[in-house]
Amino acid sequence: MEYKKEGALLKHKTIRTAMWQHIKENANAKGIFIDFVNGYQEHCHCLVSLGTEQTISKVMQLIKGESAYWFNKQNFIPEKLEWQDEYFAVSVSKSMLNKVREYIKNQEAHHSEKHFSRSTMSLLLNMAFKNLKMNNYFLFHPAKAGGNSKAGNNSKAGGHSLPQALACG
Repeated sequence: MEYKKEGALLKHKTIRTAMWQHIKENANAKGIFIDFVNGYQEHCHCLVSLGTEQTISKVMQLIKGESAYWFNKQNFIPEKLEWQDEYFAVSVSKSMLNKVREYIKNQEAHHSEKHFSRSTMSLLLNMAFKNLKMNNYFLFHPAKAGGNSKAGNNSKAGGHSLPQALACG
């Protein structure tokens, strides 16, 4: 998830930490399992395990809408946070979960060296998506994403499939 406005709205680590914790807690209260959440000054990554009746578009709508509302009510900064309408989601195989968790965990160090768009492409290439090109097939727009992106019926305990969506903005 990335912000609409240019610039780093989450400049301070304490604000980022509060935001990531709120996203995870609020998602949990809504029945959305976020395995891991972290980000940097201008974006957020979530490793999400979709329930069998959940869609990527609905989960993103709930996470983005409520977190922006909460953030703005806290008055952390004078500007208002608005997430971009677009987001990026990709399935993650069980064998790649630890790599994805480490990638998300290390955002601070990672982005002191790389810009977000280069970072995202690096992640994809490191995850063996060698022929993947960034285009409209992989950038989901809420109006276009539809409600048909449901998790498969391979649910595990708690009605959730294996963590499978890396969503960012």
